[in-house]
Amino acid sequence: MNFVLQPWHIMILVVSAWVNREQAQAIEYLMAENKVIREKLGKGRILLNDDQRRRLAVKGKVLGRKALSSIATIVSPDTILRWRCVYQSISDSIQLVPTHSTLTSIQILNYFTMYVQ
Repeated sequence: MNFVLQPWHIMILVVSAWVNREQAQAIEYLMAENKVIREKLGKGRILLNDDQRRRLAVKGKVLGRKALSSIATIVSPDTILRWRCVYQSISDSIQLVPTHSTLTSIQILNYFTMYVQ
């Protein structure tokens, strides 16, 4: 069976190339913006709360170590992936304890420590 290039194939190719270019430009802008913010903050340590670390960990896990090494500027890729392991183990342990959606991270850690003991 021979492949016949249809006009709608070309249309899909053009649209996907356009979307890819738009996404690449947005990523470049965000990387430049992050670099500027990092320069403004200086070399000092950036303190993140649990929610911020969790968000970075989830997104970082999807990207993987190789992609993170070229993108991550706040912390090292190893740190981001380590956070993912920590939060995953905590959430796995907490599933055994009844939780409520309004629990704070401190309450969750208290449940976790009670479970471990």
